[in-house]
Amino acid sequence: MTRGQAVVIGATGQTGRAAVRALAEDGWEVRAASRGGGGDERPPEGVRTVRLDREDDRALAEVVGDDCDLLVDLVAYGAKHAGQLTGLADRIGSAVVISSVAVYEDGRGRGFETQDEPDGSPRYPVPIPETQPTVAPGDATYATAKALLERDLLAAGDTLPVTLLRAGAIHGTHCRTPRELYFVKRLLDGRRRRVLAYGGRSRFHPVHVSNIAELIRLAALRPGSRVLNAGDPQAPTAAEIGEAIDAVMGRETETVLVDGPPPEGGIGDHPWCMEHPVAQDMTAAERELGYRPVTGYAESLPETVDWLTERLSGRDWEDAFPQLVRSYGRDSLFGYAAEDAWLKRYDRGAVPEV
Repeated sequence: MTRGQAVVIGATGQTGRAAVRALAEDGWEVRAASRGGGGDERPPEGVRTVRLDREDDRALAEVVGDDCDLLVDLVAYGAKHAGQLTGLADRIGSAVVISSVAVYEDGRGRGFETQDEPDGSPRYPVPIPETQPTVAPGDATYATAKALLERDLLAAGDTLPVTLLRAGAIHGTHCRTPRELYFVKRLLDGRRRRVLAYGGRSRFHPVHVSNIAELIRLAALRPGSRVLNAGDPQAPTAAEIGEAIDAVMGRETETVLVDGPPPEGGIGDHPWCMEHPVAQDMTAAERELGYRPVTGYAESLPETVDWLTERLSGRDWEDAFPQLVRSYGRDSLFGYAAEDAWLKRYDRGAVPEV
């Protein structure tokens, strides 16, 4: 006897793979939908892969069918996708949809998308509860579109119970933009020094894909209209992440800490770089779903580091992770020449005190 029929949209992505596996192992019959219709791994038993163009309303309705007890949407974004789901409410028992911690704003209206503005770095409570204000819904930015998605789906709670998961910095294998590459590649390149802005204290709450999958599994068993944070049990600092990756790779690195923002040329910038901490309160997920994380950040690193090392073997990082290039640029992550020049000045005492 199965728990029911589940449809996972975005099934071959980083989070989709983990969600499909967790649901299948928990007894769901899963239709794994993606643009390509399959992945590079054999699907688990009880999983049927299907091809889906998410923007095609008719195709989505066909995949959902008339017997969808659970819909998991890992790529929903904005009003159109919300409308697709609410339009199929009479066919869906309940849904779990991925949102983002980026929807939060602080008491002065600052959020993730104001960080580059003067005095634009948000200062959130530590940890951030789900009751923290969010940006105004709209279609101008990633954060506002996710907020719009949340608003429209929660408004349909009487007809479609939806659990929205506000994910932090997603990590694990099969990531198109792996933040951990910042430290792993430097070690593989023989770098023995690194510079970290904000004293290495930046914290951007991570969440491993297996922990998101566990939240999805639990929400599927307890349908309801709610918003929950999605995070690992700890939110390590950037300096702690670097040290943990050093330990996995058996290397030692000297860390030069810059107390303030990145110096000229972005020296000391990194994928977790934020002036003030972003740490999520996970007590609501524990209370409402009985959430217990599958893994912690440090415990998950060996698998991630092995995967990154294998992906980089014999190829340029730009070819291995083209999406990362589009997100950060070619020189911002691994601009060694500029960093070395700055470190020489630092060694001579020719840079401001750090």
